[in-house]
Order: sequence, then structure tokens, then C-alpha cells
Amino acid sequence: MNKENNLSGSAITGLSNEEIERRIDETVPKMTLDEKLAQMAGAVTKNMILRLVQEFTNPDTWDTPANDRLNIPPLKYIDGPRGVGKGKATSFPVSILRGAAWDADLERRVGEAIGYEARALGANAVCSPCINVLRHSSWGRAQETYGEDPYHLGAMGASHVVGMQRHVMACAKHFAANSIEKSRFYVDVRMDERTLREIYLPHFRMCVDAGCATIMSAYNDLNGYLCAHNKHLLADILKDEWGFDGLVVSDWGMAVRDAVAAANAGLDVEMPTGKRFGKKLKSAVLEGKVSEGTIDKALQRILRQKFRFISPDNLSGYDLGKVGGKEHAAIALEAARKGIVLLKNEGAVLPLRRESLRKLAVIGKLADRPNLGDKGSSNVEPPYAVTPLEGIRSWAGNSINIVYDNGRIISRAKRIAKDADAVIIIAGLTWLNEGEGGYVYGDRKKLGLPKKYTKLIKAVSGENERCIVLLEGGSAITVGEWVGRVKAILMAFYPGMEGGNAIADIIFGDVNPSGKLPIVFPKSATQLFKFDSRARTVEYGYYHGYRYFDKIGIEPQFAFGFGLSYTEYNYSNLRLDKKEITKTGRIRAQADVTNTGEMAGEEIAQLYVGYKGSKVNRPVKDLKGFTRVALKPGETKTVSFDLNAQDLAYYDMQSSRWEIEEIEYVLRIGPSSREADLKLSETFGIKGS
Repeated sequence: MNKENNLSGSAITGLSNEEIERRIDETVPKMTLDEKLAQMAGAVTKNMILRLVQEFTNPDTWDTPANDRLNIPPLKYIDGPRGVGKGKATSFPVSILRGAAWDADLERRVGEAIGYEARALGANAVCSPCINVLRHSSWGRAQETYGEDPYHLGAMGASHVVGMQRHVMACAKHFAANSIEKSRFYVDVRMDERTLREIYLPHFRMCVDAGCATIMSAYNDLNGYLCAHNKHLLADILKDEWGFDGLVVSDWGMAVRDAVAAANAGLDVEMPTGKRFGKKLKSAVLEGKVSEGTIDKALQRILRQKFRFISPDNLSGYDLGKVGGKEHAAIALEAARKGIVLLKNEGAVLPLRRESLRKLAVIGKLADRPNLGDKGSSNVEPPYAVTPLEGIRSWAGNSINIVYDNGRIISRAKRIAKDADAVIIIAGLTWLNEGEGGYVYGDRKKLGLPKKYTKLIKAVSGENERCIVLLEGGSAITVGEWVGRVKAILMAFYPGMEGGNAIADIIFGDVNPSGKLPIVFPKSATQLFKFDSRARTVEYGYYHGYRYFDKIGIEPQFAFGFGLSYTEYNYSNLRLDKKEITKTGRIRAQADVTNTGEMAGEEIAQLYVGYKGSKVNRPVKDLKGFTRVALKPGETKTVSFDLNAQDLAYYDMQSSRWEIEEIEYVLRIGPSSREADLKLSETFGIKGS
């Protein structure tokens, strides 16, 4: 993502950068200390918090105070990883499903739609995107992020930012290394500087380069310092090295514990109250523990984004009728269609053909329930939600007899399945199994299905050879107990308000599945490192996900980047525009992709790079690019990837700088991260500055 995508300046308010800076310079000297501090904290009171907790809800927006004397508008934050958390808004598929779509342009349009709805509903900042690394699938909020790979996370997150900031401020979260839910308020995440720089920060840098207006600090500690108090993270890296000119806002509630430490580290706004950044921060300033110059710098950042993004007529021209309306529902449907992943299709049992079906059995209580994801801060209440059963019935019309059973009585489910031409079992997880720990159960204890579903699948699959399982959930689900018993498996994650229609479109072949996994699906939890949801201290190593599997040489159930289609694609003719580049150079890789099957479809081509002769421990391969390509039967198109030498640097901890090695690099293109899928390979070198 290039810096030319930065939407600062005249994007919304019509003010130029020069006008914004001049207005800041004129405003700050006019403010009293109390007025300055008021801008640095949320305006929610303790009584409001108690009422919200009792009612299990969120306010319309989370606000900071306005300053009418100086015409300074309030910040009005609202949540939004899968849609706006207010009113009857569009419920998009969760971020992990959109990550499985590998479609940066689509994610830009999703971000734009969420931003529009947020502004129409009175907000001017949205707590999205969530771009934390999905280090382990037990994490309760895995559904809120795009996947496990830093490059993929950054590409998707930056596109979301660009779209959203056509209307409101985006807020990339949670900075940084947040990927355990139950102990998020107290866990100290330890890692070396190289791991931090190469694995847990690049995607945030990509969002900053895309112009992200605000960054949210995480609850957890990082290397002994609370993230909201972490000067190395907030000041040294984010503001000084990356040149981030936006504001840093705390996570909500328990993220700030010391006014002096937070203010001096570079936190600009405490939310949702001024528990620390109120009277305590004022006392610290008066006592000389925090300089007024530090306060002024925070004010400059806050005002800069307010003057960039908040117009006096902020609601003018925004149509409430579009909130949850047809236009955005169509985007939600497209995202679900593109993100649902076909994991198994033995004997081409899918798609189901109308002419081959007299009776279709649909089994499982999740078939008849809206299952949109967590009910914590990411919750969305849409105007409607199409269940899998509703989608299937709508598609089938009167030509196919759809027989539904909730699966509670196994013997009855078996009888229904035996009498059908095919059976679809809907199984998976809900918000009661995984989610935000402050609201429900938090992290998952097991990666498999609840026992009731495993039992159901084993029983029903024995009665009908055409048995299809559709899974719902926020992350990897292990299938080893039953994968050999069924013909087909679809992973639908939490597919949003149009999910049922998307599921039917794929099952019956109106849409060719094209989603690919943005995470590894292990064969069992024993293939992964230990996940301790109550840990007070945890060491994050350099390797996780597909890099971890590659490094220790084990095969997952389903690989990162893997997904089947109803057609076949062939990769050929890999060529590089040069065999050697300098450390400031760029190389272009191209390959031909051909649809060799009989159905039109979209393929996701992926670029990986390996390192030969590196002096440091490096991954077997790193994702460095991806693109979608639509192909008709028999059609060939060329996919192109541009790779900068800087993209191949590693962080040298001794010199505290990025180093580009003069070694041989192995460039590979294919349909997934599996070794068998990366048949196209070329080498190139880097030499000279």
C-alpha cells in the first residue's frame, strides 16, 4: 500500500494541510489547561458505564467533549469490524471471512460502506480495522481479524482504511501483540525486537502509510510495559520512525493505569472516561511530571484529525435509508460469496444439481439460526439475516423438497438423511463458544466441534453417501474425527446478513467458490504450540501459522492459502523482468493462469519468497503478494507482482536497523502455500546499493 493513498488533508473537510496546521497553531494557544485536558479523554460517566453493563449494550457513540467556544467538535467513536454497532446497520461477514476472500478492492468497498453508515448514524470515527495477528486459533476474537500473515493483514487493513476514510476516521487496533482474550488485561507479551518488527508491526505500518487517522493501543503489556504506557511502541516507532501524525487512543476501560506514564509515552486520548486523563493528569502537569508541551503535542494530533475529518455539517447529504439497505447488502453478499472456502469435494459431489435432487435433507440447529458472530463490542443488529435454511429454500423453490431437522434426536436425523438424495449438515460455533472475554466465554478451550455436532456428523454420514458439512465459526476448526466420512466440507465462518443466500449460491453452483484460508487448519491442536488463556507472561516466538508448520516440517489438515473450486486452474510461464536488483531496486514477476475446467471462476494467485544462504534464521517462505483473477473456461490471463528489495529486509537487532542481504532469493507463485502447489519457481539476486 503506497503513501499516495493517504487521505489526509482535503479528503473530507475541504481544508488543505496548510490550512489545518494554521488552524491548529491558532487554536492551541487560546486554550486553557482544563480545555486541553478535556479534549484528551472520553465524556462517558461512571453511571453511564454501569447502565450500559446492566443493559448489555453500547451507547450510540462513545464521545469526547466538544469545545463550543473554539468551535472544536467532539470525537464520536463507534465500533465496526463487521458493521456499525448502532441501529439496524448492515451486518457484513466477519473480518476472517473477508480475509478469506483475499480481495483488497472488495475490502475497500466494505470499509467505505461501513464508514458511510457510521457517519449517517452520527459517528465520525470507527474502531476498525482490527489487524491483530491470529497467532493461535484458540483466540476468542480471531473472527475480528483477517488472518495470520502480516502482509495479508496489512493489505486488507490498509484497503479498509482507504475506503472508510472517505467518510470517517478509521482506527487500526489493537497496537500491539493482542491475541489472547481472557488475560488481555494483565498478560505481559514478551518477544525480541526482530519478532516485533517483522511479525507484529508491519501491518500497522501499512495502515499508517495508507493514512489511518487513529491507532488504538492494546490492553496487554508488551515487554514489561503496558501498551498505553509503552514509549518504545507509541513514540519511538509509531510517531518518530513511521511519521504517524494521527492520534493514539486507548482501548476502552482498563488500558490506562498511570496518567504520567501514558502521557509521556505518547497516548493522546483515554477512552471512554477521564479516569486517568482527567484530574490526575492535571495534577501531574501542575506538579511538573508531565510538561504542558507534551499536552500541546497531543492536542495538535487530536485537532489535526478533527479538522481533517469532521465538517460543521457532518451529517449533510448522508441518507439513513442506505443504512442496512440494498446497496450495502449487495456488498455483504459479494463478500460472503467470495470468502466461503471449499475445503473438500470428493467425487465432485458439489455443486448439487437441481435435476439430480428430489429431496434434500438439511440438518442441524444452526441451519435455522442467524449466526453472525460475537455479541461483544463487534456486535451488529441488522434489519434481517438470511439463515442457511432460508437461503437453500429460497433457491430451491418448489422444485426440490427441502426437509429440515434440527439434529437433536439422532435417530430421527438418520432416518431423514437416509431417505434424501443428499444431506447438508450445518455445524459449528456461536458467540457462546468464542468471543470477547469481557462479554462471554472468550478464548476457545478446544479447536474441534462441540461433541453434539461430531456425534451428529458421524451418525448421519453413515446414512447417505452424498453428505456435505457446512461449518460456521471464527477460526480454524479441526475435522480429523470425521473428515473421512463426508464427501464435501465448506467453511462459511460467520457469513453476515446475506450469508444464507451466499451459501445456497455456492452449494447449487450459481457461484463458483473462490475463498482461500487466511489461516492454517491443523490436523489437531497437538500440532500447535501451547495456548494458555490465563497466562500472566507469554513468550511470542518468531514462528506461527504456515511459517511454523514449514519450519518444523509438518503437514496441516488444510494449508494457508488453500481453497478448492468447481473448476481447475493451471499455472505456467513464470518470468522475471530481471535476474538481479540493487537494494533500492524492484523486480516484476509474471505468470500465466489458465482455467482448464468447464466453469467460469476466480482464482487467487499467491507470491511467496524464500531465502538461500541467509545469515539469520528466516522462514522457508513468506507471502509477499496476492491477486484475484477472473477466468472463463479455457481463458488464460497473466498475473503480475511487483516486489521491492526493501520488502525482503530483516531487522538486525545488533545494529537496530533493517538489512537487505546480498543473497539468492527464491520466488514462487501458485494457488496456496503448500509445497505441491508452488510448482513455479525462479531465483534472483540482490547486489549493490
